[in-house]
Amino acid sequence: MTQKVWTAVTPQPATSTGVSEQIPRQPWLHDLSVSVNGNVTALSARSGDMGSGLSGRWSPTGAQGVYVDDRRAVSVFAVQLGGVFPVPVADASLGARSDFFASARGLGNPGPDPTVEMRRHRTVTLQGITEVVEVVSRADLPVEIALELHLAGDGAPISCVKSGAVAGALLPALTSVNGLSWRDDWHRTDASFEPAPASLVAGGAGEASVAVFELRVDPGQTASVAITFRASRLRRSNLDADAGAAHVDWTGVSIEALDPRLARTLSAGLDDLQHLLLTDPQEHTSIFAAAGTPWYLTLFGRDSIWAARMALPFGTDLAAGTLRALARRQGARFNADSAEAPGKIPHELRRTTYADVAQGLELPPVYYGTVDATPLWICLLRDAWKWGLADRDVEALLPNLQGAARWLTELAAPDEDGLLKYIDASGKGLANQGWKDSGDSVRWRDGRIADAPIALCEAQAYAVEAASAAAELFAHFNCAGSRDLRDYAEQMRVRFRERFWVGEEGAEFIGLAVDGHGETVDGLGSNMGHVLGTGTLDANEVDRVARTLTSPQLLSRYGIATLASDNGGFNPIGYHTGSIWTHDTAIAAWGLAREGKRDEATRVARSLLASAEAFDYRWPELYAGAGVLDRPVPYPASCRPQAWSSASAAVLISVALGFEPDAPGGTLTLRPARPAAYGPMTVRGLRFAGQSFGVRCSADGSTEVLDPPNGVDIVVV
Repeated sequence: MTQKVWTAVTPQPATSTGVSEQIPRQPWLHDLSVSVNGNVTALSARSGDMGSGLSGRWSPTGAQGVYVDDRRAVSVFAVQLGGVFPVPVADASLGARSDFFASARGLGNPGPDPTVEMRRHRTVTLQGITEVVEVVSRADLPVEIALELHLAGDGAPISCVKSGAVAGALLPALTSVNGLSWRDDWHRTDASFEPAPASLVAGGAGEASVAVFELRVDPGQTASVAITFRASRLRRSNLDADAGAAHVDWTGVSIEALDPRLARTLSAGLDDLQHLLLTDPQEHTSIFAAAGTPWYLTLFGRDSIWAARMALPFGTDLAAGTLRALARRQGARFNADSAEAPGKIPHELRRTTYADVAQGLELPPVYYGTVDATPLWICLLRDAWKWGLADRDVEALLPNLQGAARWLTELAAPDEDGLLKYIDASGKGLANQGWKDSGDSVRWRDGRIADAPIALCEAQAYAVEAASAAAELFAHFNCAGSRDLRDYAEQMRVRFRERFWVGEEGAEFIGLAVDGHGETVDGLGSNMGHVLGTGTLDANEVDRVARTLTSPQLLSRYGIATLASDNGGFNPIGYHTGSIWTHDTAIAAWGLAREGKRDEATRVARSLLASAEAFDYRWPELYAGAGVLDRPVPYPASCRPQAWSSASAAVLISVALGFEPDAPGGTLTLRPARPAAYGPMTVRGLRFAGQSFGVRCSADGSTEVLDPPNGVDIVVV
């Protein structure tokens, strides 16, 4: 028998046009500078440039560009000094800002030291970006130089860019009173300049426009040019969401700690999360977190829910907006193409149909292909209420809660075993519909891929917690059905105990799933971390999970791997097959803390903190933590920032302080780690029941409350 092997894919010969036909591949992002503000994001090379030029011809490059409403409004934006590219030296990006530093080595005084430098300061604004390009001279004589801007757009949809199948040409531009403009089917993009360029040539179809500025820079002085791109909507889409950063105020949040990494991680995380916020076009006061840039800059059920849930110690506004935005799109009928069902919370919203030919996906603008968003929505509602969401806000969502509970108890389990399962009935949706949604994510111990339909272990645990949460809300608000929900939760605990434990006696662990043949998939992965804190396990079972999660096969110095290192199919840089996802490790740490496993929770949280430092305190979506280099390595196509990665910074605080909120009862209980998780620490800007307070921890874990809120008790135990 001939053994199958993989061989290199040879590019096809050049066609009659002289272009070699390559297999389309998703562009990588790890080497790009990224800034974001709501529905607008800018991605560039480390130099600040977008696009590539060859013999005077410019074209889009990978994912580089300025995207507005999931369309690439700007695909070429490059700066030359005297026809030469300055040499990139350093760059930094956070939230809506990117800054770049380069040296113009051929200008100014001769010798080894650079005397003329270029700085670029980019800010993502409403519907576009503003960038200031500065030329700074430290030469001993005046420098006269032409600064050239090359600009163009192609209007490519994000799905085409992601699939690597972009085939469109640069759009023709027209000169206008303020500068230039071009348009695609969805936007008109205007480029304006301050000061006006000395010359401006509008590019035709397939050509970039060129603006030239004649600069004189005296010794010790700076000359600058400001460029503004703004994309105006020409058509309405399904989700004309705008930036929502202005709707939250986290400026009062601060942290002082012996470990300096903690303050930088929390500050960067909240900054990025704030600039991923969008407003709901159906109610502009409702905000939610877009999942991540650039691929998922829109409302995603589980991602947006988890981000809001993690951020609850800093206020309930994000949770309230997320709950309402998803409730407005809650399923009302059965539709196989969209996976809609009555009461079901959607998986993702897009502005238009999302088509990825390479992946075989064709998703409608509102797509419901998720098994977990509905129970997680219920859990978020209960948690937000516990943190202080007003009764009137919860009451307004009670019909949606009742619908979600009916879906959970009556529709989520398609057969008699009672387990939550999924299978794509459309043939063009997601094959896997849990958070590990890639096609190869659910594996047996020997590496085989499990057959559908799939019942994930964490989905059953979410169902237990959601049923208990709904029962609590129903009882408080005098809705019928509380007892039935508690009975359902207990039945699910029994089913879980009977179906999901695998392994030899004394070394049992939770298997990833039950497959389409009714067999328990014995793959060893991080999914079990999501079961913690849900009320599914007893104390002995919690001990087993804690030991397994913190074993060397799963926990490295930089987080918990999605698949164990000794599991078949392990790949440290595989999407869900051995990589580390920031939010996944954070959820495991939080679950350990909720179960009272303070030491193990602290170990896991500290591994996250170590990884944050490696990524300059801006976590990517996922990364390799072991087996590649002696430091974390980003997954090349990772979104960065990603909402639940950014929000994971808040989980570090939750693990350290052990919050148990009960705003309806007027009490917040703290169960801090002892000794303190990160050494002495003071946190301000926490919020409970609508009021701000702070907490100071000593090295031994002893804790005092600063500026306690009125009318509620904060108890340290």
